[in-house]
Amino acid sequence: MVYACTNYSRSTWSQKKLFAMKQEACRKDVERAFGVLQSRFAIVAGPARFRHKHILHDIMTTCIIMHNMIIVDERDVTASIEDHMETPTPEVEMVLDENT
Repeated sequence: MVYACTNYSRSTWSQKKLFAMKQEACRKDVERAFGVLQSRFAIVAGPARFRHKHILHDIMTTCIIMHNMIIVDERDVTASIEDHMETPTPEVEMVLDENT
C-alpha cells in the first residue's frame, strides 16, 4: 500500500521550526508578565467583572503603567554601587565538649 506524504523542503521546515520557537518564547514572556501583574493587582488576578473589551483594555493598561511607576520608584538612581557594605565573617572558635 502506498501512502501520500507531503514533502516539505528543508527551508520550509526550518522556517516553521524557527517560527514555533519564537512564538513559544513570546508566549512565555507574556505569561511571565501577566503572572507579575496578577501577583501585584487583585483586579487582574480575579475573574473579569466587565464584559466590554475597552474597559478590560483600560484596566490592563492602567495596571501596566502603575507597575512601571512602582518599578521606577523602587529603583534608587542616585545610589552608588560601591556604597554597599559587606558584613564581616564572624570568628568562630571550635570548642570540644569533654562530657560527650
